[in-house]
Amino acid sequence: MAFIKEESEDVKIEETFTVKQEDLQEQTDLIEEKERSKEEEHHVKIEEKTHLQTDFKRRDNNCFTCTQCGKSFGRKDILKIHMRIHTGEKPFTCTQCGKSFSCSSHLNQHISIHTGEKPFTCTQCGNSFSQLAHFNHHMRIHTGEKPFTCTYCGKSFSQSSNFNKHMRIHTGEKPFTCTHCGKSFSQSSNFNKHMRIHTGEKPFTCSQCGKSFSQSSNFNQHMKIHTGEKPFTCTHCGKSFSQSSNFNRHMSIHTGEKPFTCPQCGKSFSRSSSFNLHMVSHTGEKLFTCT
Repeated sequence: MAFIKEESEDVKIEETFTVKQEDLQEQTDLIEEKERSKEEEHHVKIEEKTHLQTDFKRRDNNCFTCTQCGKSFGRKDILKIHMRIHTGEKPFTCTQCGKSFSCSSHLNQHISIHTGEKPFTCTQCGNSFSQLAHFNHHMRIHTGEKPFTCTYCGKSFSQSSNFNKHMRIHTGEKPFTCTHCGKSFSQSSNFNKHMRIHTGEKPFTCSQCGKSFSQSSNFNQHMKIHTGEKPFTCTHCGKSFSQSSNFNRHMSIHTGEKPFTCPQCGKSFSRSSSFNLHMVSHTGEKLFTCT
C-alpha cells in the first residue's frame, strides 16, 4: 500500500534528536535561553575565573551589539552568552558526567537529571517539576493565563515557545538553517525532519515487522496495518478508513466534488488517478509499454 507523506507544522509527538552541527545547536540553545529569561525575569549569573574576551560595542544605553554578526541584545550578560557561539566556549561542566554547557542555567537543568530533584510542586494537582520554567508552563493549565500576546494579530499564548513560533509567521524569520543545502526553517521540528533527508536516519521502527521510517506520520500510518485501526468514518454510509487521503477520496462519492479539472478541455474528476489517465489523451503519453 502506498502512503502519502504528510508533514504538519504542529507536531504533537515529542521528537528529540541530536543535531551534530555545533553551530546549529548553539543557535538553538541561545533561542531557548532568551525565552527562559523572558519568563523567569532573572539575571543570568556568569562566574568566570578566566578573562573571556567579549567583542562588543554599545550603540546606546539599552542596546549591546555583537560586532561579529550584528545581533543586538538588551543586556550585556546575554551578549556574553551569545559570544560563545563565535568562540565555542563552554565554561560550565557537569562534575558527574563531564558534559559542558555554554550557560550556567543549562548546567543547572542538566544536574537535575542526576539528582532527580523536583523542587517545584503544583498545589492543585500534585505534579512536580525540576525546572521553574516547566512549573510555570504547567500552572497556566489551571489558571488559563496567556501572557504572551502577538502585537500583529492579537492572538495570545500560554507558552513563550509557541508565541515565538507564531511570531515567525509575521516576521518570516527562519533561524534553523541546513548546513548541507542552505534551506531554512521556522521550526526546529521541521528542520529535524529535513536533516533526515541528508543523514538517512529512520528513528521510527515498527516493533512488529522491523520496518523503519524517517517521519512519525508515516510510521503512524504503517502501524494501522498491524492494529487494524480505521479512525476515519464516513457519516453517510459508515465505511471506515485507516488513512485520511482514502477517506477524503471516498467522501467525493457522496458530495459529488470533482477537484481535478483538465486545463485543456475543462472536464472534472473526483480522483487524481482518473484525472491522470484522462490527461494521457491530450499528451499522447504511453503509460504501459510491453516488454
